[in-house]
Amino acid sequence: MLRDTPSSTGLAHAPPGEVFAAIGAALDARVVGQRALTQRLLVALLCDGHVLVEGVPGLAKTTAVKTLAELLEADFHRIQFTPDLLPADLTGTEVFRAETGTFEFRPGPVFRNLVLADEINRAPAKVQSALLEAMEERQVSVGRASYPLPELFMVMATQNPIEQDGTYPLPEAQLDRFLLHVQVGYPAPEAEHAILQLARGGAPRAGAKAIASAAQVFAARRAALALHMAPALERYLVELVLATRAPAAYDASLAPLVRLGASPRATLGLDRAARAHAWLAGRDYVSPEDVQAMAPDVLRHRLLLSYQARADGVGADEIVARLLARVPVP
Repeated sequence: MLRDTPSSTGLAHAPPGEVFAAIGAALDARVVGQRALTQRLLVALLCDGHVLVEGVPGLAKTTAVKTLAELLEADFHRIQFTPDLLPADLTGTEVFRAETGTFEFRPGPVFRNLVLADEINRAPAKVQSALLEAMEERQVSVGRASYPLPELFMVMATQNPIEQDGTYPLPEAQLDRFLLHVQVGYPAPEAEHAILQLARGGAPRAGAKAIASAAQVFAARRAALALHMAPALERYLVELVLATRAPAAYDASLAPLVRLGASPRATLGLDRAARAHAWLAGRDYVSPEDVQAMAPDVLRHRLLLSYQARADGVGADEIVARLLARVPVP
């Protein structure tokens, strides 16, 4: 089926900021009451990163991801993760061609630009690990050959936190590949009323029109990563990540709660995410508020908590919040 191209929207030659403002407006129009989620999807797209979205059923997680894919001139594939899924169902496999007597690689759905791994924690570890190389090295190795993925490549995964039967928790190495871990909550009462009215009036079933091409996404990425960040703010960002590894230096009560802090990948991710957050806000510089706004989503899945933390009911979000309150702001 033919899709509308960015030229049909009048944004083919628009500045990157105007293009992403249009994408954000279209997302918010179709995903009502989840602006935090839609903004984080745009941040991940700007940062060339992957995003894990977690929330109870019915919060438009899958709808948000699918809508973003429709708004881009890009190939999209949704993979429903199930316990009987095999790694080759994601990466592809070699097929024997009798007429030539040779094996030919048939790419799997991971070779699309945007991949939705729906309910990723329902597949066993061997299937989850099939995404590790793709998410980090942007390639897939089958046999003796490696096959590059598209330049525009993004994995967006969803998981349901309330069901434990038949699920396989993501290992730390897998979680660390995600730039952001976004937790989605219930919409506000006014937003839920708007959702009711929209559904009663007949929600549109047709796909959204494509607004941005891959070239426009790359241009926006260059613009976002070129934002100015003061040296003092860079030191603050680094100190914030280092505080997760030695929390006792800032709050003695946190020492027995954190077994392992965030890795340098978190520092790089927080730098990119803060720049993207500032760029989406229309600024040409990064402020401490941008770093603080993105810190929970960048750090929450990178902290390994102790048994005492779980027993006391202390989550990663509380630890990050306490560190944000204690690390000096420039």
